[in-house]
Amino acid sequence: MKMMTTARLGLLAAALMASFHAMAEPAVVFDMGGKFDKSFNEAAFTGMEKWKKETGKTYLSFEITNESQREQAIRRMAEKGASPIIGIGFGQASSIEKIAKEFPKLNFAIVDMVVDLPNVQSVVFKEQEGSFLVGAMAAMASKTGKVGFVGGMDIPLIRKFECGYKQGALYINPKAEMIGNMTGTTGAAWNDPARGGELAKAQFSQGVDVVFAAAGGTGIGVYQAAKDNGKLAIGVDSNQNHIQPGTMLTSMLKRVDVAVYNVAKAHKPGMSVLGLKEGGVDYAIDDNNAKLVTADMKKKLDAAKAGIISGKIKVADFMADNACKI
Repeated sequence: MKMMTTARLGLLAAALMASFHAMAEPAVVFDMGGKFDKSFNEAAFTGMEKWKKETGKTYLSFEITNESQREQAIRRMAEKGASPIIGIGFGQASSIEKIAKEFPKLNFAIVDMVVDLPNVQSVVFKEQEGSFLVGAMAAMASKTGKVGFVGGMDIPLIRKFECGYKQGALYINPKAEMIGNMTGTTGAAWNDPARGGELAKAQFSQGVDVVFAAAGGTGIGVYQAAKDNGKLAIGVDSNQNHIQPGTMLTSMLKRVDVAVYNVAKAHKPGMSVLGLKEGGVDYAIDDNNAKLVTADMKKKLDAAKAGIISGKIKVADFMADNACKI
């Protein structure tokens, strides 16, 4: 009789916990640059808004303006009972890890980093695969054989973009040259359009005629510089083709919106890895860039995409291989 009572209590506790998570509001903590950065954070915002529209429910959010606010914001959400609490960007990892341990009954998630805890879902991407495709497109569109890359904060994650981009360019044109620059070494590198424009113009002066920006809000300056100088630019994370239509060759889609939507809909502890096969990365074609992408370009891109998905084309991962082996 006692064993039956214990079992029933266990089932009741599990049911109550499931009910709690179903009733709790999710929360998202956006990183530096804010939810309207037209890039990484905004993709997360789009995902949460989709979840909100479909469910009719609400969610909590906070936009940090300096790094010290990360832990404070996540803790505040936890104290309010929000679940899951989603940290946007690798910089949130240490705060998510610390607070997830303090609130083991709540669910947490981190995008772009891995936190190995039983109540945390980690979502990472194969950025090198999507970057390979836009690198291939850049090489096909370039008339000089020189392509450029402007990264945000100089970290291994952004080197993944650069590494994949270069591999894609060389896949199409083995003699292609790439000039790359990083904007800075602090969080401010994600939101410095003026500096992005300067770096792009310096690359143009060296013969670059297509530039890929993986730099958050800093990329806005890169796209403007490309427009002003009659060059082509490639956006990142969100579909940014509309920002400077006519000179945006494409955008490397990193489906943070899909990742965040899925977490809010059904939190699954553990690690999720999203690449081309999973629909986590891709390149964008719409009315804003359709005239820039020829049928032959599209045919070669589709072949490369199929090759990566099948494993026939191996794309080096800077973080896994600790080098851009090309």
